Amino acid sequence: MPRRIERLAIIGLGLIGSSIARAVKERLPDVMVTGHDASAEVRDIARTLGLCDAVIDAAQAAVADADLVILAVPVGGMAAAAAAMAPGLGKDTIISDVGSSKASVAEALAKALPGHIIIPAHPVAGTENSGPAAGFASLFDGRWCIVTPDTAAPADAVAALTSFWEALGAKVDVMDAAHHDMVLAVTSHLPHLIAYTIVGTASELEEVTESEVIKYSAGGFRDFTRIAASDPVMWRDVFLANKDAVLATLQRFNEDLTVLQQAIRRGDADKLEDWFTRTRAIRRSIIAEGQDDAAPDFGRKH
Repeated sequence: MPRRIERLAIIGLGLIGSSIARAVKERLPDVMVTGHDASAEVRDIARTLGLCDAVIDAAQAAVADADLVILAVPVGGMAAAAAAMAPGLGKDTIISDVGSSKASVAEALAKALPGHIIIPAHPVAGTENSGPAAGFASLFDGRWCIVTPDTAAPADAVAALTSFWEALGAKVDVMDAAHHDMVLAVTSHLPHLIAYTIVGTASELEEVTESEVIKYSAGGFRDFTRIAASDPVMWRDVFLANKDAVLATLQRFNEDLTVLQQAIRRGDADKLEDWFTRTRAIRRSIIAEGQDDAAPDFGRKH
């Protein structure tokens, strides 16, 4: 008989956690949702917003009788969150998460929750905003959720988690945790690191004032600032948790940057045009896959 998820507990009620709660309320109305956040202020906001059927002060009470628990906390806080809820977990409860790095999370959860069913996952969705009021039910529509079970994970539990994310509008892929971490280092972690660097560099250039940077940011710089506005605690933890893959990708990026630097210095127009033609093709492929909007100015409303 297939597993059924009738009771969900969400630990962490920020952007992703609150979006899950909203999506479940809209698309899985028969599922009972309890929530917990380590911050009393966030719990109060969640209650005011009516995010869950019940927002509970103690993590172990929030997960009691849950079929599925989703940890929506920064990856550096996974072990502590798992330890806090451990006394309330049932032996058949599926424990998952939404973290942007998977190998370190799997290791932390396995150590904190020995003998439990742990199936890490990562919905590749989000915005630069944070907090319980920032979530919305359609956040996962058409986005990928990557599930990274180990070989010991029960097949029916993996199937139940997959069906859950599909019900919230996501497309699901299953892959090895280490491979996930390398893929996300390329597609998410390195772009964020570059954005943080560019915005930081611009703010420190003595020849260009901060007011000028802000005033004339209608070009590419503005788009980097959106990424650089992401939650600093979350991204601090991501870079430390996935440091090996990030450093390997950063090394390749530095090598490629040197190639472009040399092409500019030498006036190698053919090299630059060839490089930019290939990268434009990637952008067009992303649009063709439905992962972004081809509207002018990225669909911004002015």
